[in-house]
Amino acid sequence: MTSSASQHPPRVERPLHDGWRVRAASGPVPDSLGTGSIGAAAIGGGAITAIGAAGDTAGIPAVVPGVVHLDLMRAGLIPDPYLDDHESALAWIGLVDWTYETTFELTHEARAAASVHELVFDGLDTVATVSLNGVVIAEVANQHRTHRIDVTALVRDGDNELVVAFRSPVKYANAQSLALGARPRPYPTPFDAIRKSACSFGWDWGIATATSGIWRPVRLESWSTARLDDVLVRTEVDGGGGAVIVEVSVVFAPSAGGGGDARAADRRDADRRDVPVFVSVAVAGPGLDEIPSALVDLVDGRASVRVDLEHVERWWPIGHGAQHRYVVDVRLHAGEVVDATHRVVGFRELRWNTEPDADGTPFQLVVNDRPVFVKGVNWIPDDAFPVRVDRARYRERLEQAASAGLNLVRVWGGGIYESDDFYDLCDELGLLTWQDFLFACSAYAEEEPLRSEVAAEARDNIVRLAHHPSLALLTGNNENLWGYEDWGWKLALDGRTWGAYYYHELFPKLVAEHAPHVPYAPGSPFSPGGPGGEHGGEQGGEHPNAEAHGTMHVWDLWNQQDWPHYRDLEPRFVAEFGWQGPPAWSTLTRAISDDPLTPESPGMIVHQKATDGNAKLTAGLVPHYRVPNDMETWHWAMQLNQANAISCALDHYRSHWPKTAGAVVWQLNDCWPVTSWAAIDGDGHAKPLFHAIRNAFAPRVVSIQPRVDASGASALAAVLGNDADDGWVGEVVFERRGFDGSVLARAAASVEVAARSSATVAIPVEVAQATDAACELLVASLDGVRGLWWFAEPRDSALAAADVTVETASTGAGVVAVTVTAGASVVRDLTLLFDKLDVHAAVDSGLVTLLPGESWVFTVSGVSAPGVISAEAVSDPRVLRSGNQLVAPPA
Repeated sequence: MTSSASQHPPRVERPLHDGWRVRAASGPVPDSLGTGSIGAAAIGGGAITAIGAAGDTAGIPAVVPGVVHLDLMRAGLIPDPYLDDHESALAWIGLVDWTYETTFELTHEARAAASVHELVFDGLDTVATVSLNGVVIAEVANQHRTHRIDVTALVRDGDNELVVAFRSPVKYANAQSLALGARPRPYPTPFDAIRKSACSFGWDWGIATATSGIWRPVRLESWSTARLDDVLVRTEVDGGGGAVIVEVSVVFAPSAGGGGDARAADRRDADRRDVPVFVSVAVAGPGLDEIPSALVDLVDGRASVRVDLEHVERWWPIGHGAQHRYVVDVRLHAGEVVDATHRVVGFRELRWNTEPDADGTPFQLVVNDRPVFVKGVNWIPDDAFPVRVDRARYRERLEQAASAGLNLVRVWGGGIYESDDFYDLCDELGLLTWQDFLFACSAYAEEEPLRSEVAAEARDNIVRLAHHPSLALLTGNNENLWGYEDWGWKLALDGRTWGAYYYHELFPKLVAEHAPHVPYAPGSPFSPGGPGGEHGGEQGGEHPNAEAHGTMHVWDLWNQQDWPHYRDLEPRFVAEFGWQGPPAWSTLTRAISDDPLTPESPGMIVHQKATDGNAKLTAGLVPHYRVPNDMETWHWAMQLNQANAISCALDHYRSHWPKTAGAVVWQLNDCWPVTSWAAIDGDGHAKPLFHAIRNAFAPRVVSIQPRVDASGASALAAVLGNDADDGWVGEVVFERRGFDGSVLARAAASVEVAARSSATVAIPVEVAQATDAACELLVASLDGVRGLWWFAEPRDSALAAADVTVETASTGAGVVAVTVTAGASVVRDLTLLFDKLDVHAAVDSGLVTLLPGESWVFTVSGVSAPGVISAEAVSDPRVLRSGNQLVAPPA
């Protein structure tokens, strides 16, 4: 008699990542690639020739997970798409059908040891026919979902041939657009007609790749008796204690064994097997002397488990407390453990306050009963080939975000659902996540086949992500509710569907079913009770982008107005706003080989995707600084203006807390080297904008803001923001100073700023009014924290050439301290562009204004060779930049 252990072996996973090759099956392939290199058909005259079936060509080695562009690059068949104008030269790749093939071995013992064998693809990009041993086993058309395929009847002893034949995503999208009916969208390729990352077809900051590939892991899962299917884990808190709630569904092997669809097995019959099948749950984490656990029998293939904990430590967003996490082990037993998984969770209460008030409808985050000012940033895929973004790169980027004082990252709806590593690291770092469903800036058909695909991908990702303590919001789309109201869609749609069913019916239903603890909003922007609310897009109620209600996107500044007009609005919550600037100089010159390099040279235009982008850069600069004549100073001017624009906006929005409950900057990161709204460029370098965000989101800030006094006249006030646990008490000092440092007027006031609040202090008129605007500034300071007000634009001011002294000292491995001291005149927005000396180094601060005689220490880390970073090198005016350089003639 065999043992129960041999009768009920645990589930076994076999990664299938080896031995893959890829070839062109059909489509336009350049002659320069040669015959037989990636396809078999003879390639005749002409620069690009359509080829037929690839026959028995071996193709080239392929890395899985991966995509075809990267395989072609590794084989030396194409250049780096990110450089110069290679993007357009490689557009043919998206028009080709690509076939991936491999062979995997399965021993007789391994095959016989399990009654069910399933192929699991965590991500196929995008439209493909999957075959095993010559039999078609799946037709797929969705990058954003997992595909699980029962292959029990097809796997064989020895070699098994696995083929994934991809169709051209561009051709498929065009064909589906015709079949479904064309709908409004901002770009030529109908990304709305295919469930593929929208920005893979290009965006106003993104390269068009339209790639294909097995972009996430693939494996063979073999099991008997039963396996875990959905495992939903959530937490509840109750005073100092809490509970873990686990909802489990189980799939049983067919009772007859030896093939068939495991999902179709009768669960009631399976529950009556000779070996009891049950679920155990155990919880481990801080403050638990013992490991609480529970055992629950299955009923109709399901189990609901609750583990109560007498005391738990709360999970907090960064800046508000520690990120305590607990491990929940879930095991499936059938004589022994046959399957297991775990989730890492946190205990916190989270909601968004949208109760109407005297000013409209707030959108205020409340965590553990504490209102939280959201210091946010929008996230796009960190690489146009997301498969290259591993856990280390996620950590690098997210730690940069945390170091900038951010507490929320919004995953934008035109990209991807990021990997598990992204959300796990956000949990660890205390960065709240706001996840859009993947719909952006376009009307979407609600008919089949999209309807079912959307439901499947939404369910997959809700189930995958719902347990994360960082997950603060699920949102139906990006800007589609707004687009339906304002962008002429209604006329163009002429009665066709546009996505309302997804945002107002499907998604809220799925969230309520699988993640009832996760807040949901139909879109961003969104006004509760308006056209984006229960009205499903029909007229009535508040506009989706209303200033006084819910979330707002502010784009008319960048597109049409000067950035001081950010102060004209007092939104309840700003989910998008931004200003463009070029990437770091080292990034720019690595990616573009134009000679001469100018703002309008061919490569620069290729790497500027925004409509009239350079014209808007110029229009936004001229009111503040003159346009420089040399390229390197132009680069600095545009970077500085980007930073100043967002500084203005953030200081303004924060000064209106709690009425304005959050600001989410567009955008944190780039996916390739490009002029864009990002704070961190495509090579990972922090732009001056990054320092602007860090300065504005510091725990304690002072800013000087225009206000109206009691008589209704225009005035200036100091707004002190205290986002710390302790009160801030002291004397705020107001000084009007000349650029030579002289104190022209002075006043002071006692202030007490409660924890997690702000205070506004009127500035006396004799200090707040300049006698000579061109050479004076206003300083408000408390405990070394200060805000500045310039009475004149830089271009109209008397800023002198920066007079500074520089000292450098190595303070540790790869760390250099750079001390800069101002001479006889004020130095405005002092910034080190250190990538010009060392592309591996990072600077801790920037946009520092020094009064005469003041010093600032910049800490530079990651320096490759600290000994060669001399004071002379750092003093180079190309490296040590300031606003003075854009006004005063060089010394």
